[in-house]
Amino acid sequence: MSSTEKPLSQAIRERRATPSFDGAAIPNKDLKKILEAGLHAPSGYNMQPWRFIVVRDAEQKRRLRGASFNQAKVEEASVMIVACGDADGWRNGDLEEMLRLGRQGGMSESYAAQAKETIPNYLSNHPNMPMWLNRHVMIAFTHMLLTAETLGYDTAPMEGFEEEKVREVLKLPLSYHVVALLGIGHLKGADKHDGGRFEMSRVVFDEEYGKRMRL
Repeated sequence: MSSTEKPLSQAIRERRATPSFDGAAIPNKDLKKILEAGLHAPSGYNMQPWRFIVVRDAEQKRRLRGASFNQAKVEEASVMIVACGDADGWRNGDLEEMLRLGRQGGMSESYAAQAKETIPNYLSNHPNMPMWLNRHVMIAFTHMLLTAETLGYDTAPMEGFEEEKVREVLKLPLSYHVVALLGIGHLKGADKHDGGRFEMSRVVFDEEYGKRMRL
């Protein structure tokens, strides 16, 4: 790691999906900083439905590689973070803990009482819970990815895996949905080419579809 962190804007511009890692260990203090960035991400109702499995053991990475279409970088990465969403966390204590922390931070009793009724009603009747989990877990995932980049590490976000096999390797509860894998380490060999990005005029509209944004 560099002694000076990269500015976030630079990390965003320069980040590439790393094709291969050298496997060098990541200090615990850096890994903690990366994980804490994910824990500070925003989420709906502040329910924080993410769960992260940190895989560093060589044998466990080998097994995880087998559940990820045999992609070598799973085994090469210094750390693999498996980002999951817990569909039942709110039923198993998360709601009470969120309200406790909220009150500690100044949440009013009237808001807490309303949330205690509204949140279970909303989540128990959600028409697509995996989608809801995916939205929030990916915010935390991106916080971790970019924090790793600012610390001088290279990253590989991965969606190429077989969920049931990952579930078996990691002994995940049935309520956990595997959202994405994040490889972190240092690049080995040549970096991935710069794929370029679409111009703002192609994907950003001003007030309504079809009206070009000019900045």
